[in-house]
Amino acid sequence: MSRAVAGDLAARVIAWQRHHGRHTLPWQQAREPYRVWLSEIMLQQTQVTTVLGYYERFLQRFPTVQALAAAPLDEVLALWAGLGYYSRARNLHRCAQAVVADHGGRFPTAASALATLPGIGRSTAAAIAAFCFGERVAILDGNVKRVLTRALGFGDDLAVARHERALWALAQDLLPDRPGMVAYTQGLMDLGATLCSQRQPRCGACPLADGCVARAEGHPEAYPVKTRKLRRSQRTHALLWLTQGDAVWLQRRPDAGVWAGLWSLPEFESADALQAAVDGWPGTCEALPAFTHVLTHLDLQLTPVRLRLSERARHDAELMSMWPSGRWVARADLPGFGLPAPVARLLVSDQPVLAQEIVDQRQAL
Repeated sequence: MSRAVAGDLAARVIAWQRHHGRHTLPWQQAREPYRVWLSEIMLQQTQVTTVLGYYERFLQRFPTVQALAAAPLDEVLALWAGLGYYSRARNLHRCAQAVVADHGGRFPTAASALATLPGIGRSTAAAIAAFCFGERVAILDGNVKRVLTRALGFGDDLAVARHERALWALAQDLLPDRPGMVAYTQGLMDLGATLCSQRQPRCGACPLADGCVARAEGHPEAYPVKTRKLRRSQRTHALLWLTQGDAVWLQRRPDAGVWAGLWSLPEFESADALQAAVDGWPGTCEALPAFTHVLTHLDLQLTPVRLRLSERARHDAELMSMWPSGRWVARADLPGFGLPAPVARLLVSDQPVLAQEIVDQRQAL
């Protein structure tokens, strides 16, 4: 790519960003590493409108990286509940602890050093280094990949590692000099988020439209090319909603898999298996309407079965033998536990979830 072409693309993006880009997002007001890092992690696979509320609540509770590092993981997961991709929350906590323990509470200033921290990939590291420390380094998140592959007509399969590396090299070559680098980097992100969408891009308003290869070809939606796609699958489970008085029995989920590390209701492969397990337990039992919870590549069909144990029959020893990671939790204490979004709605509202409820599609393993 010639320097003239690179310079023209960068100049157009910078001019557009300064007049039409986003300038009022809360993490833009003070380019402080902790806030930029927090926003970058939250924005992975999640839209800005969803992130804003979570971002403000996190900062209220954890105003500094030291506060986040010192917090119990359960409290972090509780604030994250409903945002999805829960491994982000666990890595967020681990990263804060690493920054405090290994770097004196200060984020490294170089992208290469930032990328060694838990949960910080190459693009996130570059965003922090560029926005907060002025390093001339390219980012390549999903929005930027979409803009660049379409503008340049980069049709190589990004599922192939060498093609991904080639796009990184192009992104680095396109960077302008430092005076306009921040506006250019923010501009690419803004274009991808507001105009150059995955479906139905608004090409007529794009500053790169007249030179965009994908638009000239007539099918911008074909970029970026990535042949390795997630396969959707389905699972069916029954949830035991076990109560006694105002307490509910919760089980901490394993550290891997769906809702890893969160607190949830005991799970069975089927309602029949659940009924067999609690057969003869004193109390009233009712099956509630099934509902579907949609994850990124998995549809979970869940059937809650509510069993109200009598006050005199706690069955604690039997419960602990079945679910060693479980415990009784008072209803008033539920907001302090990291609960999957559909389970939280079920328990807090004390109402059956509507059948076939479709929940946040951005939530994932």
